[in-house]
Amino acid sequence: MGEGPGNAAILGGPAVHLRPAFRRCAAFLIAFSLVVFGAAGSAQVTLAAGPLPQCRYDDVLTRYTSYRDWELTLLDTIYRVTKGYKPGGLVSTSNAGLNGGGKVRRLVIADLRAMARAARNAGAPLRVVSAYRSYRTQKSLFQREVEDYGEDRARLSVARPGHSEHQLGTTIDFGSANTNKKGWHYSDWAQTPAGSWIKQNGWKYGFVMSYPKKKRSVTCYRYEPWHWRYVGPQMAADVRASGLTLREYLWRNFH
Repeated sequence: MGEGPGNAAILGGPAVHLRPAFRRCAAFLIAFSLVVFGAAGSAQVTLAAGPLPQCRYDDVLTRYTSYRDWELTLLDTIYRVTKGYKPGGLVSTSNAGLNGGGKVRRLVIADLRAMARAARNAGAPLRVVSAYRSYRTQKSLFQREVEDYGEDRARLSVARPGHSEHQLGTTIDFGSANTNKKGWHYSDWAQTPAGSWIKQNGWKYGFVMSYPKKKRSVTCYRYEPWHWRYVGPQMAADVRASGLTLREYLWRNFH
């Protein structure tokens, strides 16, 4: 698929991939210029993102559609990527010393390996239940959920095709290595040794829980303590420090 304009196009320069901290700085300078000088030299009102949209079901193409903007791409019940979105460089999670439960982008492997090793050393070994999913796979999962439970319930627990963070190739559903029981079969997987460990330490390795407890009105999905998206250690630390959910953080800083 084609890449979106990103910040390089906005800045009018070459296609340079800026890290989140630099993007925030660039965005601030652009906004400041618009406020002080305006398009025609007069004071203008800064264009802000506005309040986070309430939960609804729509099919709006997300702003950051480039494969290289994996950490900035907002996917929820409103925003989506295209059917053809499939990142390159997908490798088995076995490269991180975990079971081959799926594939992730190669850039995730180093931190995933370090996290898996730390969890094992802490007596809370992890396993991969699900990782990258194509549009087609997600469509099948959603349809099956609708058939089993009805569309209203399905939408709360399974993303519609194009709206799933799994399609980014940076998201993993984790489980406990000492059992084949999946996270959603527990009353709260975060209370298990593996679930508790990753809840406390996942951010150190660049992973963020996308759908935390008691945040359904904000994330638009049910609590999923097993669902973790990789955004890199720096952004994960920023999200944690902000006290926001990942959806709120991405909307506030990059939308």
